[in-house]
Amino acid sequence: MPRVLYSILFTLLTPLILIRLLVRSFKAPAYRRRIAERFALQWRPAARDLSKPLLWIHAVSVGETVAAAPLVRELRRDYPDHQILITCMTPTGSERVKALFGDTVLHAYLPYDTAWAMKRFVKKYEPALLILMETELWPNLIHYCCKADVPVVLANARLSARSARGYSRFGSLTRPMLQQLELVAAQSQEDAERLICAGANPDDVRVTGSLKFIVDVDKSAQLPAGVFDAIDASDRVVIIASSTREGEEEKVLTAFKQVLESHPQTVLLLVPRHPERFDAVATLVDRMGLRLGRRSKNDLLTAEMNVYLGDSMGEMMSYYRLASIAFVGGSLVNTGCQNVLEPAAFGIPVVTGPSQFNFATICRQLEAESALRTVADEKELADFLIDLIPDWARQAEMGRRGKALVEDNQDSLPALLSLLEPLLVAR
Repeated sequence: MPRVLYSILFTLLTPLILIRLLVRSFKAPAYRRRIAERFALQWRPAARDLSKPLLWIHAVSVGETVAAAPLVRELRRDYPDHQILITCMTPTGSERVKALFGDTVLHAYLPYDTAWAMKRFVKKYEPALLILMETELWPNLIHYCCKADVPVVLANARLSARSARGYSRFGSLTRPMLQQLELVAAQSQEDAERLICAGANPDDVRVTGSLKFIVDVDKSAQLPAGVFDAIDASDRVVIIASSTREGEEEKVLTAFKQVLESHPQTVLLLVPRHPERFDAVATLVDRMGLRLGRRSKNDLLTAEMNVYLGDSMGEMMSYYRLASIAFVGGSLVNTGCQNVLEPAAFGIPVVTGPSQFNFATICRQLEAESALRTVADEKELADFLIDLIPDWARQAEMGRRGKALVEDNQDSLPALLSLLEPLLVAR
């Protein structure tokens, strides 16, 4: 009954969801495209061969897609007779799927979790197995997979304390959903315990570690070199502020202006998370009196520039390769922090703000190894950077410790694949 009431409510809210899509499309036009896929109204793609088992992986956006990439590559290699479908829910996630895999996988938006749309989607694609990344749990999605005898796996699973409190408030809906999962591969023991408390069957929960420890540091070798070579050849200290959010860039730039007073040759490589905000961030940089270069214009770094805007997609690994110190965004505003393991894999000291719930366990691990520093606000950020920039030995030691932690945690993918094997062989 709770799921039926949820389904009715979700359907009644559909007009508001469409309005929200329209509003978002003013900044990001891609949100008004492919609307049919949001309701499973598209035709089944001609490339879907129903004679082949389909492995379906759902990754909500860019971060989950990148985390799933090593898993997808291994599944393609080990199960060549299977097809793979990757779904997501955002245009940026969709672009990442296309950039990583091209036409080697099937791809679509996951429809909204109305009963009729989800039932149609499962029937249309006829998956043999569904792998959900991290916390992408939707009642109708799981219900109709189970009705169609499709095992559902929650991989790289995490559940923050805040999300666990939310699940407890709606236990009559979330507990049956979690009990339907065939397997839960949790990132940490804390995540596993929270998921069990929320309703997952203890016998089905395993701790495998985080797939996000698997970082492809060689990816930048595939990218155009001109702009990156100019920054590298400048011999200036490069601080990267990656995946920053609205309201955060102003704080970072305020801190950076203080850094320039002590270290005037420093360069800030500023990479906003959402492409629809690139122009607004460029305007903000100008308004704050800083001199700007832009990747989208292929500007070469000059001596006069002190901020370089990484307004491109798919080049984060190359940006990290240039940096001496990394501030990871989404953390000076309350959005839970982005991937701190990527800069750590390059041996770069990492600094974040206090909002870390998306990477809470990993941030604690890095901080325990003295590879990451948490700052409360832009003033502490400025003070930390001012002290760290001339201290090459400390930079090297922080970077070494972070890289070692990443290299010591590469077992998550083999552990997950071994748990998936019985389910895949049976299909």
